[in-house]
Amino acid sequence: MANITLGGNPTTTNGSLPEIGTKCPDFNLSAKDLSQVSLSDYAGKKLVLNIFPSVDTGVCSASVRTFNKHASAHPNTVILCISRDLPFAQARFCAADGLEDVVVLSDFKTGQFGRDYGVEIESGAFAGLHARAVIVTDAKHNVVYSEMVPEIGQAPDFDSALMALS
Repeated sequence: MANITLGGNPTTTNGSLPEIGTKCPDFNLSAKDLSQVSLSDYAGKKLVLNIFPSVDTGVCSASVRTFNKHASAHPNTVILCISRDLPFAQARFCAADGLEDVVVLSDFKTGQFGRDYGVEIESGAFAGLHARAVIVTDAKHNVVYSEMVPEIGQAPDFDSALMALS
């Protein structure tokens, strides 16, 4: 369980992020076209998992834009932006902002990704949504960097996450 805050108000997540050196748990998430996507669909690719509550909040949308800006500079890497937003909302957001270098995925059906990755918020206004976190993997999907952002309203450490891809 991670202790985090939302607007300074304490809350917790259901668990902890996968540890550095461990393999990421498999997942089954919905793409913009409602197809199902799993970890194995990205075999041989480094991953950045940009996890956040909703694309309809300022910090969350800024994180998607920031990672999109840097995506093309990292070959053999896919940046996955994961929330519980409906895929339609994710598609609308990306289309409106011209974001084509990141992949948005939704955990709206079951929330299992949030539970398996330890990011499900347990109480407060955002209960049931995902906490803000970043996980970076190598091409075998072993965790090489992780950050649970302590205050949901703060941006993640983009520089450290991107440096972990080197």
